[in-house]
Amino acid sequence: MAHISGTANITAADAIFMHRALELAAQGVALATPNPMVGAVLVRKGKIIGEGFHTYEGMRHAEIVALEAASKQPPENFGGIVGGVFKLDKNTEAASGVLTPEALNANAFMESDAARGATLYVNLEPCCHKGRTGPCTNALILAGVKRVVAAMQDPNPAVAGRGFKHLRAAGIEVVTGLREAEARRLVEPFAKWIVSRRPLVTLKSALTLDGQLVLPHARSSRSHRKPRARRPLDNGWITSLESRAEVQRMRHASDALLTGIGTVLVDNPLLTDRTGLPRRRKLLRVVMDSRLRLPLKSQLVQTADNDVLVFTLASENSPKARALRAAGVEIVHVAGRGGKSDLRAVMAELGRREILSVLLEAGAKLNSAALAAGIVDKMRVFLAPKIAGFQGIAAARNGFQAPCELHNVTMAQFGVDFAIEGYLHDVYRTG
Repeated sequence: MAHISGTANITAADAIFMHRALELAAQGVALATPNPMVGAVLVRKGKIIGEGFHTYEGMRHAEIVALEAASKQPPENFGGIVGGVFKLDKNTEAASGVLTPEALNANAFMESDAARGATLYVNLEPCCHKGRTGPCTNALILAGVKRVVAAMQDPNPAVAGRGFKHLRAAGIEVVTGLREAEARRLVEPFAKWIVSRRPLVTLKSALTLDGQLVLPHARSSRSHRKPRARRPLDNGWITSLESRAEVQRMRHASDALLTGIGTVLVDNPLLTDRTGLPRRRKLLRVVMDSRLRLPLKSQLVQTADNDVLVFTLASENSPKARALRAAGVEIVHVAGRGGKSDLRAVMAELGRREILSVLLEAGAKLNSAALAAGIVDKMRVFLAPKIAGFQGIAAARNGFQAPCELHNVTMAQFGVDFAIEGYLHDVYRTG
């Protein structure tokens, strides 16, 4: 349980407004990266007067959007719960938040008393350094905010408590730790990357009750391999429609999807984000292909649009590599040993590209290699009420170096399936 510091006077209203801040932060999914998702709610006399969330393209931080929104409120709306005055802007090409960018003035809040004496609820510590924008702490002080309730400290070493210190030095009451667990989950990809410059890796798998990845005789009709006799069973899917919709949401929340060439050859997948929700940049589709066997006629290659990346041990200048490159696929040579690519080097390269989160959707071989290499931070396994029998394919083959135990385990139900999620690593560990 998170420790709440700063005051003993936490109220039910504080919890409600922090919940709203977390909801707003989540609207930055796929829009804030490589920055953290942040939502902010400005409250005066018990009512919301401004709110906002951060997107990378919009530049302005959530706290600033909330201050600007408050400055545009007519006096009669002070104390009015958010309604018609606010309009969600989903245009990823423009500044995003609660008000449309045309209605916002970057300096309006400095000329307004709207936020004077207000409380700010925010899921992440306000920044106190100059990056692409100025320090949010300065803006809050100038606006006359009297109290800040923040769910968690910023894991960025450039902030890491300094923002709170700056606010307290200016006489602002600071409360921390309210709904911290939820806030940490929202920010965990950024937390992993900002300290290690490596992405957060989530291994996703779907299993039958007897631990199989594939139903007997199941295969894709688009496979590049010889067809096998097939017994239809829910169209060959292990999991329910509800579980598969959740996987699409997981893809939407990820910067990259990683798979192995074996999966591509057997299933010929698209590996796309099919939620239809806006995202700042396309989901990067990454394939581990040591011998460069990716078919030119595969769906991945046929739909490549600067969003397919192949890591290989093969020559980058071979005829196959040139053909793939001409089709829009990026080829990167990676170091390896014994015919196996160095997955740690792959994560370093993805981190260099500001990829904060990777969803691993692969077969037994790559799953085992990833776990053995220690690159997997968390796992999410969907268990379906089906039995594959001995002809199925296990989730991971030989390659585990030691038994694994998940921590902070949670469970959720999707249709008839259960999803178990847990962590292998503390992504907030700095040592």
